Amino acid sequence: MRTFEEIKTVVETGLGRFPCDLKLENVNLVNVFSSEIYPTNIYIKDKRIVSIDPDAELEAKEVINCKGQYAVPGFIDSHMHFESTLLSPEALASVMVPQGTTTICADLMEIANVAGGPGLKAMLNSMSRLPYRMAIEVSSRVPTAPGLETSGAILGAKEVDEILEWTESVSLGELDPSKILFVMDEYLEKVASTLQKRKIVNGHAIGRLGQELNVYASSGISDDHECVNYEELISRLRLGMKVMVREGSSERNVDELMKAVVENGVDYDNLIFCTDDKHADEIRDEGHINYNVNRAIELGVPPMKAIQMATINAAKHFRIEDEIGSITPGRRADIILTENIEKIKPTMVMFEGKVVAKDGKLVEECPVGEYPQWIKETVKFKAPITPESFALKSKAEGNMTNINLIELIDKQIINEWKTSELPVIDGFIKNDIDNDILKLAVVERYGKTGGVGVGFVRGFGLKKGALAYSMSHDHHNIVSVGTNDEDMSVAANVIHDMQGGLAVVNEGKVVAKMHLPIGGLMSEKPADEVMAEIGHADEAARSLGCTISAPFMILSFISLPTVPNLGLTDMGLIDVLNHKLIDVEILD
Repeated sequence: MRTFEEIKTVVETGLGRFPCDLKLENVNLVNVFSSEIYPTNIYIKDKRIVSIDPDAELEAKEVINCKGQYAVPGFIDSHMHFESTLLSPEALASVMVPQGTTTICADLMEIANVAGGPGLKAMLNSMSRLPYRMAIEVSSRVPTAPGLETSGAILGAKEVDEILEWTESVSLGELDPSKILFVMDEYLEKVASTLQKRKIVNGHAIGRLGQELNVYASSGISDDHECVNYEELISRLRLGMKVMVREGSSERNVDELMKAVVENGVDYDNLIFCTDDKHADEIRDEGHINYNVNRAIELGVPPMKAIQMATINAAKHFRIEDEIGSITPGRRADIILTENIEKIKPTMVMFEGKVVAKDGKLVEECPVGEYPQWIKETVKFKAPITPESFALKSKAEGNMTNINLIELIDKQIINEWKTSELPVIDGFIKNDIDNDILKLAVVERYGKTGGVGVGFVRGFGLKKGALAYSMSHDHHNIVSVGTNDEDMSVAANVIHDMQGGLAVVNEGKVVAKMHLPIGGLMSEKPADEVMAEIGHADEAARSLGCTISAPFMILSFISLPTVPNLGLTDMGLIDVLNHKLIDVEILD
């Protein structure tokens, strides 16, 4: 928000009473308000834009000749969980900012589920060091599935109301339909509190259509980032919801959605971009929001429309277009320079009037700060984890039994609910490795219940060994998939000993591991080191037969109790749409 001093300074500078700090001359301005591109100069004082008048002749302390490059507003990621990058907020800057993203709207529900309000404050302590803006989508679901999972913390209506008052807060974070359709008063109170503050409510309406979606939208939900096809996209637009077109590591939606938008002549004004969850190496290799923009243009979206989706559309949605989203007088000077607007590759990125990145690199390193010791000690077992912890006793007679099965869907976080027949040996249900049916388990890691939920999954392709990870959305207990109980036990204990991370184990030996001390979710290391470590872990998983491209990202979502059709928590197998526990074994 603008202060009196800022307003007065910009006005007086525009009147020529003070020199500007910077003049960007010989630039082609991409004006997202008027949908024009034209040559001009951009004048900046402190953090804000003073003038874009081509005829202005203001004094400036520094002049940069842009040589006809395009000036594009800094990109906005409308919904993301930075914890999924495995990087601290500081380390994230080195891979994201050079791609042109200057604002992230971050739902910090991952660290909130682990460490509550104090965890949020620990993250926000980094903000003064960041060369980008972190706006907060206040986590609405801590825990995500009350009564169906064990989490590390709880944010009730009172706590959420207080956090919504924070200056950084722009919305209530993603709220899944079960909270509305089952008329849960606590969540309706959170929605009401948000709307009364004239802030928006983010949605998470995966798989919902028809009257259920109408009821959901009627509560005041503003958007959805879970659309995977055109039917879902158009159904939300018809109800007055914005659609966040997502491209993450395991949720690849830009191609299908933007092709359909172009083919059906859908208006772009209510479409915006997000990443949701994207690993750092993929941001480095293919881009961040600039990837969404560039790919949309390749699919036939006019460049201006794609840029507006990444800038002014998002700013208007969050009701912050008076501050960001355009290169216009009084707004914050978040600017990308690029030689081509049909394939945006920033040559320079400015954040609040300062050059923060050039030619793909930060101008100054953003060092990782000190995080409190307590946030690095969040993995506790109430009871020892042994191979027997993962044994699943059968209630059936005979040597075969029928089970409910989670089946992966390629490049999506949703899954299919299948059934299958598995062998029973000595009274226990076993894997069927030849048919890619593996054991999946979630181990409670907050020292509260000692629960271990066990189920089965198809789609990982492992032929031997096990994988484990302390980021399992959204409860963030330890999730493991494996071909045998012994390796799953070793992997879970490795994560306990590290106090968070991921592990690849085969024949009792650790093939690869990665330490994630900040809440068991993020590394303290620089981005390059983290990306090398996750790359090594992925290779190790592939050496065991794993056939999916982002195994740990998929592993982190497969247990989610709010994404259809099945989820798994420390309490057991979840029927997501009906929000209830079900048996793994199907008995007549």
